[in-house]
Amino acid sequence: MKWWLRSCVVLLCVCAGFARAAIELAATDAEHPVHRELTFLRDDSATLGLGQVLALPRAHWQQNDADVFSRGYNGAAWWLRFDVRVAPGYPEAPLLEVAYPVLDEVEVWLLADGRQQAHFRMGDKLPFASRSIAHRYFLAPLQMQPGQDYTVLLRVRTSSSVQVPVKLWQKGAYIAHDQMRLVSQGIYFGAMLAMVLYNFFVFLLIRERNYAYYVLYVLSMLFFLASLNGLAFQFLWPEATDWNDQAIIVTLSGTVLFGVLFTSRFLQAPRHLPRVMPAMRALMAASVLIMVLAFFLSYALLIRLAIVVAAGACAAGLVVGVLRWRQGDVSARYYAIAWSAMLMGGIILALNKFQVLPQNLVTENATQLGSILEVLLLSFALAERINQEKRLRFEAQQEALQSERRARLAQAEVLDTQRRANEELEQHVQARTRELEIANLCLAELSATDQLTGLRNRRFLDDLLREEFVRCYRYRHSIAVLLLDIDHFKHFNDSHGHLVGDDCLRYVARTLKTSVRSEVDRVARFGGEEFCVVLPETDAEGARVVAERIRTDIEAMVFLVEGRAVPVSVSVGVAALVPVNAGGYDALLAATDRALYAAKAAGRNRVVVASEGEAVAGQ
Repeated sequence: MKWWLRSCVVLLCVCAGFARAAIELAATDAEHPVHRELTFLRDDSATLGLGQVLALPRAHWQQNDADVFSRGYNGAAWWLRFDVRVAPGYPEAPLLEVAYPVLDEVEVWLLADGRQQAHFRMGDKLPFASRSIAHRYFLAPLQMQPGQDYTVLLRVRTSSSVQVPVKLWQKGAYIAHDQMRLVSQGIYFGAMLAMVLYNFFVFLLIRERNYAYYVLYVLSMLFFLASLNGLAFQFLWPEATDWNDQAIIVTLSGTVLFGVLFTSRFLQAPRHLPRVMPAMRALMAASVLIMVLAFFLSYALLIRLAIVVAAGACAAGLVVGVLRWRQGDVSARYYAIAWSAMLMGGIILALNKFQVLPQNLVTENATQLGSILEVLLLSFALAERINQEKRLRFEAQQEALQSERRARLAQAEVLDTQRRANEELEQHVQARTRELEIANLCLAELSATDQLTGLRNRRFLDDLLREEFVRCYRYRHSIAVLLLDIDHFKHFNDSHGHLVGDDCLRYVARTLKTSVRSEVDRVARFGGEEFCVVLPETDAEGARVVAERIRTDIEAMVFLVEGRAVPVSVSVGVAALVPVNAGGYDALLAATDRALYAAKAAGRNRVVVASEGEAVAGQ
């Protein structure tokens, strides 16, 4: 063929946008990346169907010249196609792998002679169980006959970065390769979880918040990376398709938040670098805001903001670490190197998502590589901080020993002074001891006194009743208990107010004090508007006389509200017995309480005495 004719043919092929030669899968090809064989079509409206795309002339398709098809963040639908043929002897149906797990919509068609042979619909907007092969990446088995030409068509649309790393695999080779990837992931996550558990136990031991921030920081990073590489969607929330996007933003923002908190506390930035704190607080506020907005705004917008904030946090952490290093903080040296590794990984990942750097093994795993190096170096930093504190303690101990030696040398000269000082100290101690004894007595008095009425309180009453009950049991003497309840006190409070009600309680308490005449009889506030009187060495009849006197005294009490006398009355329950065991005072109180309720039921403003048999029966 003439040279000019060959040139024309080549020119026509270029102008028509013909794809490069079909991929030939030989039996020895364990894997075959599909990058430069791809042609692509952009559908901005995302409305084109398979038939419409197939009807378009080849001139509408563009050739992909990059190692990985990547188009950054956009809302378009992208159609990819390539031709493939399997050679005779190829062991099994090849697997099509799209190794980017956060794509929203992924559809794959296998065509032969323009007819559809297979169709796969995947994406992280569908439940994980809908995938034809349960894997964190998108896998499609392509059943192809040897020697026949096929066309593979993909449609991808996503709110995340448009990255479509396509590769064809032999199934056995893919399983072996994937096992190695899982082992590396297991090693990574295992090492990180080991650091989490170690520092968590250190936190439980010493209760230092810095370790808590560090644990939360590493946990957030682990969940972020697990969400980004599809492991979280596969194993943690396979049905939560909306949360799968939100989790990336929330965990990335959590990594920023706890990372900045850890940096601030570990490097003591508020004390040594107060000027950088406004910027660090702004980063923390921005991360919290993004975490909240993740549940309301679109993923495409927030992931860009989250990446920018994360890159800013990495830069801020590095700056603070370098400044503290220059100020002489030894542990900041390890911190600065560790944070620079994390910064490098974060920047590489961000540039990869914004399509500045190509997608490859290094750029896709930059954050993991940087994070594991950072965690290891931060462990050295924490160890250095512990060693530094040990050195400070050792220096303090040495200083204490020197001080002790100087004190011993001067001890002979100050014996008299020391003796006088000891005597004065002893006097001060004795005086202080007396003050403490008086204070303890006052506190005991206060703890046993009801502050409103000035009577003894329920705690004192329980101790007194227990003591008197045991004494009466020992000597076979009678003991009586009165329970008084102010009639209609709730209505009284509702009508006149709680302040007037408090005054009424105080008036009743004063009347009780004057009505009980024996020095051994004790009055206490039982609770609310109830009062209790303990009458040792008193039988039922004697207790009834006292109860009746109390009732009439209270009924005769003049209680004025706004210049107008308001009647006040009480219902009284009485019970008395000779104890038959040392621990039955609860039964005596119960019998008294039942008598009180009987007085209320009988019309109030009266005394009801429980029978001795009723009181004794409960013991």
